[in-house]
Amino acid sequence: MPNPVSLVAFARARHAVKAYAAGQRLDDAQVRELIELARLAPSSVNSQPWHFTIAGDEAARARIAKATTGSYAANEPKVRDASHVIVLAARADRFAEHFAAVLAQEAQDGRFQDAAARAAQDKGRQFYVAQHRFDRKDEPQWLEKQVYLALGTLLLGASAAGIDATPIEGFDSRALDAELGLRERGYTSLVLVALGRRGDGDFNAGLPKSRLPLDKVATFL
Repeated sequence: MPNPVSLVAFARARHAVKAYAAGQRLDDAQVRELIELARLAPSSVNSQPWHFTIAGDEAARARIAKATTGSYAANEPKVRDASHVIVLAARADRFAEHFAAVLAQEAQDGRFQDAAARAAQDKGRQFYVAQHRFDRKDEPQWLEKQVYLALGTLLLGASAAGIDATPIEGFDSRALDAELGLRERGYTSLVLVALGRRGDGDFNAGLPKSRLPLDKVATFL
């Protein structure tokens, strides 16, 4: 049997790219595959509280770049020079509509043997939603955590595909939400991912990866 692919090798190989080679365009099919990876990411109670906006040409990236001015200007070249930029947004409104759509999709995909199973799934999900909304009062943070599961899946997938990537939190979320009309659709922008080919100015490529050692971050019982 062939040796299994080492995901650790891809994790070791990836780094946050600091500069992109302008004009180096990725194949759209590769980017679609990464979006599919993010779509298939796990989420608590299958909540899937995400939306992905993909900017794949200069005009679209320029719209995203409007949110990387002023205090966030250091990120503007990454957005403009990358091949594609993905905006990961989190559900912020219209929860009943969203979870009804999730339940309907689960039914369409054949996850329920009968109406009782469907009702049980809905009741269980609503229990956890209510817990975070009313008891813990951390619903926005809980939903954002799910989007970051998609982010991690996407970044590891990019490394496995040989695509350079940069997660970017430094941008004006309010400005980007307005530019893309996200809030009107019940979402808010959370994090960006630039994708492309690193350029000569990517100083991070020449630096060794640095993480705390395993015995400092893991306890085996």
